Amino acid sequence: MSGFSPDHPGAEVRVSPNFSPRRGAHRPSMIVLHYTGMETGEGAEAWLCNPASAVSSHYLVHEDGRIIQMVRESDRAWHAGKSSWRGEADINSHSVGIEIVNPGHMLGYPPFPDRQIYAVIDLCRGIVNRYRMRPEHVLAHSDVAPGRKIDPGERFPWARLFDAGVGNLVKASPIRSGAVLRSGDKGQAVEELQSMLALYGYGVDITGVFDRQTSIVVEAFQRHFRPRLVDGIADGSTMRTLSKMLATVETSLG
Repeated sequence: MSGFSPDHPGAEVRVSPNFSPRRGAHRPSMIVLHYTGMETGEGAEAWLCNPASAVSSHYLVHEDGRIIQMVRESDRAWHAGKSSWRGEADINSHSVGIEIVNPGHMLGYPPFPDRQIYAVIDLCRGIVNRYRMRPEHVLAHSDVAPGRKIDPGERFPWARLFDAGVGNLVKASPIRSGAVLRSGDKGQAVEELQSMLALYGYGVDITGVFDRQTSIVVEAFQRHFRPRLVDGIADGSTMRTLSKMLATVETSLG
């Protein structure tokens, strides 16, 4: 592929060779947001277009708001890696991947600039409208790959996207002292927590045991929906926020 017309108006095209046909899906049904985790946007852009990297994304959004498209939306970019959501394990075939330039947690994790977030919102709106995506299908890399990935992280302004009509969110319940579920706990309450996380979409086994996997998934939920405290402990705030998130999905399905 020597070139293509951008799917998003105004995007610059820089073709990545790292793509393939979508498998079992003619059109994407979700968006996965990442941060680049590299020192510079130019370095990240070059890496995503390097055949040796074997990684890519559909889009990259620079700090100044420039949008680069590297893979057509009709094709399968290689951005999600080992991942799952609502039982679907081939996230690459069902999603549009967006890399947001930010050095990430290991390199200082600065705030996301306003111009960049405006561009991300505009890009996501276009994709959601083109494919009539459900709000709860605008996801973090950490949602589909808990533990393995933590991007775009707890500083990403999900509330600004939601206020602009992108994604799914509720006001997180206040953090108060009280009963919690944590590593080592067992029983029906843990099973209910795991069931709620699985119903929303997370890949967690329903065992009734608060094991390491459960703690990792709770962290992923908190990082996206209750970012004030990300500790893997299912306190009352986490449980109430999760319950409210499930109610929004049930309402939208009704």
